[in-house]
Amino acid sequence: MSRDLLGYGGAWPQFTWPNGARLAVSVVVNVEEGAEMQVLDGDPRSERIGEVISVVPEGRADPGQAQIFAYGSRAGVWRMADALRCHEIPATLFVCGRAAERAAPVLKMLAADGHEAASHGYLWRAHAEYDSAEAEAADLDRTAAAIKAATGTAPVGFFCRGAESPWTRALLAERGYLYTSNGFDDDLPYRDPSGLLVVPYALDANDMKFFHPNGFVRAREMVEYVADALDVLEAEAARGWPRLLNIGFHLRIVGRPGRFKAFSGVLDELARRRGRLWIARRADIARAFAQAVP
Repeated sequence: MSRDLLGYGGAWPQFTWPNGARLAVSVVVNVEEGAEMQVLDGDPRSERIGEVISVVPEGRADPGQAQIFAYGSRAGVWRMADALRCHEIPATLFVCGRAAERAAPVLKMLAADGHEAASHGYLWRAHAEYDSAEAEAADLDRTAAAIKAATGTAPVGFFCRGAESPWTRALLAERGYLYTSNGFDDDLPYRDPSGLLVVPYALDANDMKFFHPNGFVRAREMVEYVADALDVLEAEAARGWPRLLNIGFHLRIVGRPGRFKAFSGVLDELARRRGRLWIARRADIARAFAQAVP
């Protein structure tokens, strides 16, 4: 795989998003609960990253870690869904297939509110771990089927933990996907040789940083970080440069009371600036970009 270190080279395409704004914002809610690796579920190991780094020996069941994840779909999702509803903010859901199978009513509720469900892989794992295209294809199909069964609509977008395999994009293109989001290298979508659009994602304006030592501690820190990013991108948009900001959340992280103000505060900030932004689902962003930049 060759690396493109130039991208648009400072010559960004000139267009506006559908409502006339030059800055689009994508709110992503990750739905991974029940799809993390757990010995309890027959997986060879249990996920180690949670509220603390697990000290349970490798290969042993870790019910505490499983319960930390389960909080997201049992409790956190309901306050987050209510906040999205109250702010009238459309989101994209990065949904793992096993999570869709196990918590279908939760996913059905979110889809009924108009949120887009994209594929996040069958398990919350890096697709770079797959040893064959056949094994990866089977899990992609199983995930799409689970999402369609829960929401009534098959996914058109994809994002996996870590990195894609050498075959991921070709498999997605064969299945008619519109976009992938395994790109962290631009402020705008761009085209991949596979025919897919890459709608870049970001890990900085992302609540996973509450789980990392160089990240957020208090809820207000994430709100302030997102506000700073919006300030910079709005200023660039005012100069005629189209932009996209990605903001990522997880049910088990900002669904917790002590961090929920990070979620509601960001939504407050987006609502306050709504007239200057286009807040949209990722599928809509991909389609709008494809139409504006043929």
